[in-house]
Amino acid sequence: MQSPTGSVVALSSAASTMFSIGMIFLGYWGLHEPAPWRVGDRVIVVLALAGFACLGSVPWLATSPAPPGDERRFLLARRAFVAGASAVWLSIALSLIL
Repeated sequence: MQSPTGSVVALSSAASTMFSIGMIFLGYWGLHEPAPWRVGDRVIVVLALAGFACLGSVPWLATSPAPPGDERRFLLARRAFVAGASAVWLSIALSLIL
């Protein structure tokens, strides 16, 4: 069974949108401030970077060649999107708390 038409494009564009939101957050949050980093700051950056790695791999996973009827790569791309989006939003939430 093939993926529905447009699902690869939708998943890839959603991943790039979340990647952009995360980049805007890091720029607004103050990644370049001269103050020394605390442990909480490092946790926020590590979570955001892990989310970026997952979101950046989504288009590659969704468009990589697979045998007809094999949906494992696309399902992995969906899981990578959920993990990446969750990590970015978690880092945003932690930046408000810490």
